[in-house]
Amino acid sequence: MKRLLLLSLLITAAILCIPILSDKTGIYDNAPSNSTKKAERLPGDASRTIRLASGDEVTEISVKDYLVGVVAAEMPASFESEALKAQAVAARSYLQRALSNGTKHESCDICADSGCCQAYKSDAELKELWGDKYTAYIARIEEAVEDTDGEYISYNGEPALAVFHSSSCGTTENSGAVWNELPYLTSVDTPETEKDVPNFVSKLSLSELDFRDTVLYGRPAADMTGEAKSWIGEIKRDAAGRVESIVIGGESFSGSELRSLFSLRSTDFELEHTGSGFVFTVKGYGHGVGMSQYGANIMAKNGADYKEILAHYYPGTVLS
Repeated sequence: MKRLLLLSLLITAAILCIPILSDKTGIYDNAPSNSTKKAERLPGDASRTIRLASGDEVTEISVKDYLVGVVAAEMPASFESEALKAQAVAARSYLQRALSNGTKHESCDICADSGCCQAYKSDAELKELWGDKYTAYIARIEEAVEDTDGEYISYNGEPALAVFHSSSCGTTENSGAVWNELPYLTSVDTPETEKDVPNFVSKLSLSELDFRDTVLYGRPAADMTGEAKSWIGEIKRDAAGRVESIVIGGESFSGSELRSLFSLRSTDFELEHTGSGFVFTVKGYGHGVGMSQYGANIMAKNGADYKEILAHYYPGTVLS
């Protein structure tokens, strides 16, 4: 009996010395030293629901279905799978930030207006849009969302503002040139070129009269008298090569202001007087901040996975 008791005590002691194993890993193991709050892994997308506003209608929808609709609306379904995954994580990060802040909308968590939140298309809209390609395309989008289930990017323990745009010319834009400065939305190199992007270079031609009237609509104080070629003054560009400011009729316009006024595809433009009118030559599409979608697709084609794509376009963030 004493031997059995002694053997039992020895076995118990040995078990207590063995480290306990867990299938949970430290999701912030690679966090930068400036991370102050530990992010938590989100529950699965299929198990969470949100309130989505589309027009005047607010519906409850699973996060998975919402993200499928966002990725499908924001990025071509034919893009590389790793680019689609990067888009899925960016969309989830944007959603998580909206949920964390909870101040943008009162009646819903997020809306389907791309000018306010993120674009979104319902399953019925996608069937109509894709036709006989629906089955193949929806499978690719669902796979991207499922393969990144619950993942989002964060900075200092908070969900990052994972904004994105279609394409840039050589470099992305610094967030401070468009909105407030954020340390992870800085200008970085981006690989897409004219041969990779449809309508990468666009032109807008205007008569002198149309150009003058548009400028005066936005800035009535502009002096649009004299010879038309004298209306254009100094053009300043930022480090990314985009127009920071331009003087027209003695008035200074920001690049973003002129982009909005003339509905230009980006602020990376040239403006010239042709003798009979004006021509804008524009490169890229979008505000230029954050992830370039066409750039992400080129990176994926060159072998980068979605984690590398996200780390490139959102430097300093952590995949949580």
